[in-house]
Amino acid sequence: MAYLALLYGVDTNSSRGWVYFYGGVMLVCTEYSAVATIMQYWNTSVNPAVWVAMALIVCTILNLVSVRWYGESEFVLASTKILLLIGLILLTFITMVGGNPKHDAYGFRNWTEGVMFEYYTEGTTGRFLGFFSVMVYAAFSVAGPDLPALAAGEIQNPRVTIPRVAKMTFWRIVGFYVVGVLAVGIICSPRDPRLMSAIDDGAAGSAASPWVIGIENLGITGLPDLINFLILLSGWSCGNAYLYSSSRTLYSLARDGQAPKFLLKCTVSGIPINCVITVSVLSCITFLVASTSSVEVFFWFVDLTTIAFVLTYTGMVCVFIAWYRAMKAQGIDRKSFVPWAAPFQPYGAILAIIIGCATAVFNGFSVFKPFSVQGFITSYFGLAFWVVMFVFWKVYHRSSFVKVAEADLYSGKAEIDEECKIWEEGGWAERRKEELANMHWARRGWEKMW
Repeated sequence: MAYLALLYGVDTNSSRGWVYFYGGVMLVCTEYSAVATIMQYWNTSVNPAVWVAMALIVCTILNLVSVRWYGESEFVLASTKILLLIGLILLTFITMVGGNPKHDAYGFRNWTEGVMFEYYTEGTTGRFLGFFSVMVYAAFSVAGPDLPALAAGEIQNPRVTIPRVAKMTFWRIVGFYVVGVLAVGIICSPRDPRLMSAIDDGAAGSAASPWVIGIENLGITGLPDLINFLILLSGWSCGNAYLYSSSRTLYSLARDGQAPKFLLKCTVSGIPINCVITVSVLSCITFLVASTSSVEVFFWFVDLTTIAFVLTYTGMVCVFIAWYRAMKAQGIDRKSFVPWAAPFQPYGAILAIIIGCATAVFNGFSVFKPFSVQGFITSYFGLAFWVVMFVFWKVYHRSSFVKVAEADLYSGKAEIDEECKIWEEGGWAERRKEELANMHWARRGWEKMW
């Protein structure tokens, strides 16, 4: 946010900060509604609002204790997600070569039905719209790479830790998302009648999962409950993480004078208690599941979250472009100025801006014919919210854009340099290498992933 204010003006900083906060709160609501949906797999007689309350209370408590305990809980919950994905990918490989009760070496049989299907209209246009609609949901799925930056103030040796995590993000996306998508297309046909009916009927929990349907089609029993439980932990983990994220975002807004000062109150251990409570109160809108289908509410929040994060990430890339131009204009070497410089820049950033803008404008194309008021609101509320916030803060601050040659790129850097000396000159790297060397090889490999 600091660079945003320095490069574009405080009004842009404020609007982007509030949109990011809004997206974080919506994602918390999304995950709480996901927990309610998943719990209905086992029990449909209990009002889903009960499960929302359970998730909300647990996540709030975890975020009010010391950040160490939050980190430990998130490590355990996040680990289950990774183990689930790895297990499902291995299961797909084993079963596709005949390792299943039916001894059916089905291989790539389910790929014969095609890879792109028509959506909304027919022909080439329909296939493109099918691809585009999936890309919108993919944008929702990759939310999270921003979290290490938010936690920078509470991370040991951030100049080493954050670049390592950033570089691993690409391989995690390839390993878990791309390979996972390929695997699920192998184990379950996209035209499976059970899959299509489960989606149309709004089936709860893993009953609508192509993984579960594919596994059951192979005659494997006992896994649906386990998969549903691990999916439950995954949703809980994301809700926990974004309660942390959105509360820190709100705290940053308060520190910059863009939110009420009472939000600056922290506990002895440094937890912004009023921010955590505020986000938890706002997330109570998830109790809409009490009167509406939890699956339907879940997709409402997915749409609301997607547009918010598309705008947020597009804004972040715009900041990078401005920062890149400022570095060029002032004759500063990017690779020596920061601990790690991303490759293929600025071309990768320009491509990301084009994709982000196109997604933000056209993500709700299907709501216009026939026109859906609910769909229009959930698809475009985030865009309207950003415009309103930008105009409001522009009028309030009466600020102007900053020329790249005059942008202040050094404010705060001296303080950060001084703080980082604790690790950079204190032998932290050597101690870390020694700790890793003394670990079992499996634990060492796991630690290096993070």
